[in-house]
Amino acid sequence: DGVGRISAITAEGDSLRISVEIPADLMRYVVEKGSITVDGVSLTVAGISGEAIEIAVIPHTLQVTTLGLHTIGNRVNLEVDILAKYVERIASRNE
Repeated sequence: DGVGRISAITAEGDSLRISVEIPADLMRYVVEKGSITVDGVSLTVAGISGEAIEIAVIPHTLQVTTLGLHTIGNRVNLEVDILAKYVERIASRNE
């Protein structure tokens, strides 16, 4: 759906909290505790701050994906929650 940019990476024990800047046109589909896919990995949105989201990446996910290899400034592929797209489509039909 779009491309984001990693703006911060913070270690939390064995896990990482990664902040990703999201294009403004995709933010309408993002909610805290909702789903987002980052570089093909389906994750839960742990927080939202302005035009960025935070994702918490657990040790297993770090081991079996490339998410742990990213550094600040890297671009990542994004796919927003399909349910949000369905809701938008249904709502637009009722206008």
